[in-house]
Amino acid sequence: MIRHLWTATRMLILMVVLVLVYQAVTTGLAQSLMPYQANGSLVRLHGRVVGAAPIGQTFNTAKFFWSRPSAASYNAAASAASNYGPTNPALLKEVKTNLAAFLKANPGVKPSQVPMDMVTSSDSGLDPDITVASAMIQVPRVAAANHLSVSAVRALVQSQEVGRWLGMYGLPHVNVLRLNVALVKLASRNG
Repeated sequence: MIRHLWTATRMLILMVVLVLVYQAVTTGLAQSLMPYQANGSLVRLHGRVVGAAPIGQTFNTAKFFWSRPSAASYNAAASAASNYGPTNPALLKEVKTNLAAFLKANPGVKPSQVPMDMVTSSDSGLDPDITVASAMIQVPRVAAANHLSVSAVRALVQSQEVGRWLGMYGLPHVNVLRLNVALVKLASRNG
């Protein structure tokens, strides 16, 4: 019996040591090869953390670019498959509500011009990105609210554009948090 306990104890110690070594190696590799991602992809403004790039946030004032609607209110604990199917009446209600809010905030935009990602929730509810078209349609409102030229804000959107993954997957997009941080910096330089 003692022999079995001693064998089990040695195995436990060996496993604990191996786990600690594994964690130290993977943490060290992550910190040295990709420290930004390993530390949460935190976005800072004037030295203060304002969010994490992979997690969306609600922006709903005229001065900022709006994010894609979130069925989870960008709460990671509530994240799940929250999208409605195409035949669900709740989807139509959600789209109409989101469209009305977007059109009210962006006068002069016709309903047919509003990109789909500005009126439908993302599947996870945490989507941090919008299409370039969704950012561009907001440029006049954001430029006016920040007392900037439309051309300067358009150039800002273009500077934040992320292309297709591997040049062929997905759509060109912008990270809304990073775009709004760049906007604040641009507005402070010009104001």
